[in-house]
Amino acid sequence: MIYQAGKYDVVVVGAGHAGCEAALAAARMGCATLLMTLSIEHIALMPCNPSIGGPAKAQVVREIDALGGQMAINIDRAYLQMRNINTGKGPAVQALRAQADKQDYHREMLKTLQAEPNLDIMMGEIQDIEVAAGRVSAIITKTGARFSCRAVVLTTGTYLRGRIIIGDVVYNAGPGNQLPPMLLSDKLRDLGLKLGRFKTGTPPRINRRSVDFSKMEEQPGDERPLRFSFISPRIPRPQLSCWLTHSNPQTHRIVMDNIDRSPLFTGVIEGRGPRYCPSFEDKVVRFAHKDAHQLFIEPEGRYTDEMYVQGMNTSLPEDVQIQVLRSIPGLENVQMMRTGYAIEYDYVIPSQLKLSLETRAVEGLFTAGQINGTSGYEEAAAQGLIAGINASLRVQEREPFILKRSEAYIGVLIDDLVTKDLDEPYRLLTSRAEYRLLLRQDNADLRLTEKGYELGLADSARWASFCAKKNIIEEERLRLQKTYVQPDNAGIKTLLQHRQSTPLRDRVSSWDLLRRPEIKAEDFVELGLLGEMDHDILEQIEIQAKYEGYIRKQEEQVKRFEKMENRKIPEDTDYSQVYGLSNEAVAKLMEKRPASIGQASRLAGVNPADINILLIFLEKKRRK
Repeated sequence: MIYQAGKYDVVVVGAGHAGCEAALAAARMGCATLLMTLSIEHIALMPCNPSIGGPAKAQVVREIDALGGQMAINIDRAYLQMRNINTGKGPAVQALRAQADKQDYHREMLKTLQAEPNLDIMMGEIQDIEVAAGRVSAIITKTGARFSCRAVVLTTGTYLRGRIIIGDVVYNAGPGNQLPPMLLSDKLRDLGLKLGRFKTGTPPRINRRSVDFSKMEEQPGDERPLRFSFISPRIPRPQLSCWLTHSNPQTHRIVMDNIDRSPLFTGVIEGRGPRYCPSFEDKVVRFAHKDAHQLFIEPEGRYTDEMYVQGMNTSLPEDVQIQVLRSIPGLENVQMMRTGYAIEYDYVIPSQLKLSLETRAVEGLFTAGQINGTSGYEEAAAQGLIAGINASLRVQEREPFILKRSEAYIGVLIDDLVTKDLDEPYRLLTSRAEYRLLLRQDNADLRLTEKGYELGLADSARWASFCAKKNIIEEERLRLQKTYVQPDNAGIKTLLQHRQSTPLRDRVSSWDLLRRPEIKAEDFVELGLLGEMDHDILEQIEIQAKYEGYIRKQEEQVKRFEKMENRKIPEDTDYSQVYGLSNEAVAKLMEKRPASIGQASRLAGVNPADINILLIFLEKKRRK
């Protein structure tokens, strides 16, 4: 029997990384918000790799933070180890990566959610979504509770009709053997949404006490205290190491001898898995010429002996998994604490979404996270934040918040999802961002804090700190450009000689001197050309000096790009009436409904001639 259980502005279904950010965003923007989860004990669960960050992903976490999201703050409170990777490369691809204490991260996020004034949390399984006049009106749980609402954000991750596969053992379950929602998929189809089927996996977990680390290479964290959030304090803390080992020909023989028992090759697994995070048995088959693959042994928490075997996602039978593990240096006597498994799940084909992450089929219904066919906690959290923002704006009858590809990696992520056709779980990469030199992890606050403040997510304390930082950077940049150093300056001569840099022949501005690759901002502090200041400010000054020319060129490219993005296409355009478009272009444009000429130009099947025809059509329409 259905009963009236409550009334909310926004209901968020699912409390993974997407759901937590969506619920917090909606509540912080003033909406009465309900977060519905299958299990409070599994809020912000990390069912796979216990880490945050890495290439492209670190940029996303910093962007979430700049907009006023929570992921960066909580990983700063819960990390076991933090490193800056790709430091030998340019700033566009450098990235923070933190190993997380999974339980601490869960506790920190639960604490944050429970402290939010406009947010309620409830355990339950959603089985129905009510729609009235084409708009969401309520959700109904398995127990008959009806919550009326004006917007719903679905963040069900990999749970929809979840199916766990280990060898020939197959059963319905979500990550961590939780009960999966089995009826919601049918409801989404009834609402007019098309669903697909994807697969992901996780490796076995092993007992730390059974590992011989002497046969492995230690991977310690950085000594200097690092942070993801621009407002977190820099507090040194004891860090736990990760360890590197490798598979070998014996390992690969064990896999090949049992390949006929692998559900990946017997047809038991139907869903497509992520190309950039393949199963170990898939790597052995596809790269048969390789004698070894890297494996990282990573801690899962400060107070547990469980360790994660990064690089060994597998659905092989349990007995084979043990044989494989014990063939690896350092794991000869290993005890397996949890078996690796594959999981298949339903997802919403994301081309049915607007750039706001609202579905085209139902007004007020948003989807975010792995339900949209993505992989990764960071991508999920970013989508959750944007969906939560736009659900609130929908309730408040305000214009949606859209980030462009030129403004944020989050913009790249969502544009790719909506525009491109997915045939595998989507993973964000630095190579996907055309303007990655502008979209660095170090300048996310300079790009997005103002937007977060305008939305009401970045609070006044963050805004004041940001303005002070921005002013210092600008003042120091102008001062260095106006301050000149002479060739006979003893300190400068010694520094250049020590760094094997060309001596000065004439006076030069301090700014131009800093542009030399071998000169660092810290050198200027020692020479008295810069005062003592926060590392982030020094880093920003140095990057702006060294990459000034490249940044200017990319900013010019962005201006040309935005001309196309600003040419909006009415959503109700009937492309079949646009004379001259190819049949393929008409079909693709009708399906995707691009918001702009720029987005239309990125559609597969739409060629430059089609874009020119569209431009002429829009111009004629404008004149009429």
